Amino acid sequence: MTDIWQGILQAFWLLITLDPTLIEITARSLRVTLTAVVIATALGVPFGVWLALNRFRMRRLTIAVLNALMGLPPVVVGLLVYLMLSRAGPFGVLNLLFTPTAMIIAQVIIITPLIASIAHQASRELWAEYHDLLISLGTTRRQRLITLIWDGRRSLLTATLAGFGRAIGEVGAIMIVGGNIDQLTRVLTTAISLETSKGNFSLALALGFVLIGLSITVNLLAHILSGTERGRRW
Repeated sequence: MTDIWQGILQAFWLLITLDPTLIEITARSLRVTLTAVVIATALGVPFGVWLALNRFRMRRLTIAVLNALMGLPPVVVGLLVYLMLSRAGPFGVLNLLFTPTAMIIAQVIIITPLIASIAHQASRELWAEYHDLLISLGTTRRQRLITLIWDGRRSLLTATLAGFGRAIGEVGAIMIVGGNIDQLTRVLTTAISLETSKGNFSLALALGFVLIGLSITVNLLAHILSGTERGRRW
């Protein structure tokens, strides 16, 4: 029990003193995850809104597949990205395996369906509300898309935060394609796993506290934004 308390105290000391290793790993995690979230949002939000606006053949199947991809196992994504980027794969010549870029690619694949699905659900409600007005005004498809994105920006930002929350806590795919290389691809989740296996509980706990803090912050922001969005509609 004494060792546990000592580890916790040492972890807080690392946080208070801004330990260089802790800062480096946290900064890398944020850089990789934020880049992935920006790319996934740029892909997922317009696609989700487009799905809400348009009626086409196989639309129901497309939505069903999109929702199914939300539960895609991260380790499977990591394995597929690994195979694609390995020397024997079609993109092996790019030498992206075991780099932050490979980690970003894996995270984009994991969170894009999540962001697109939430964007679709939010935009579907807006489209039902604005359908008659936008049609009567003679708006183009592009204008409708922009209108729904702008008016539903709080809900869409919530989708982005949900994607960030999932990406920052990902370990399986990141470990496979990143390799957990010190000062190159080591991020919060992989570092926690490594330091725990080494018995360095103080650093593992400090990293865990940072990860918990980020997760709580993101969830609070999502809750506040969703509450603001509901209040605005009432």
